[in-house]
Amino acid sequence: MTHLTRFSFGTTSAIVTSLAFIVGLSGSSKIAIVVSLMVFAVADNVSDSLGLHIFQESDLKQPKVISVSTFSNFFTRLSLVLIFVLLVVALPMEYAVVSSLVYGISLLSVLSFLIAKERKSSPYKSIFAHIAVAVLVIIISYFVRVWITDLFSGL
Repeated sequence: MTHLTRFSFGTTSAIVTSLAFIVGLSGSSKIAIVVSLMVFAVADNVSDSLGLHIFQESDLKQPKVISVSTFSNFFTRLSLVLIFVLLVVALPMEYAVVSSLVYGISLLSVLSFLIAKERKSSPYKSIFAHIAVAVLVIIISYFVRVWITDLFSGL
């Protein structure tokens, strides 16, 4: 499973958070969504990569393993977020949301399937569990937008 561990954390985080931003901010302008995704792609990505780096140092991993994990996490997340940015920029917003959801959930399903196969566990249970958590985060993000919009609509 070594090859999947280099990418699984970054991939999962980039997918779920990007979809939460896209759906949660879908009532906003495209520029607001793109700016939010880019801030996430840089700030959260660097902080998570640093956190992963420090965790692995404290776990006494070898320096080469630490470097490979840190850079794999960073570039995986950056690449995926940039694809979501391209979808938002290139498509009308309704299509961008649907395309992002299809792309993100499909990617998460493939990753879940591969991990389950390597663990010799049920891929369907794994896919269902991972997608259920992602969908929950996306739904919560949507309702946070609705709630905040209603709360501050008079300002």
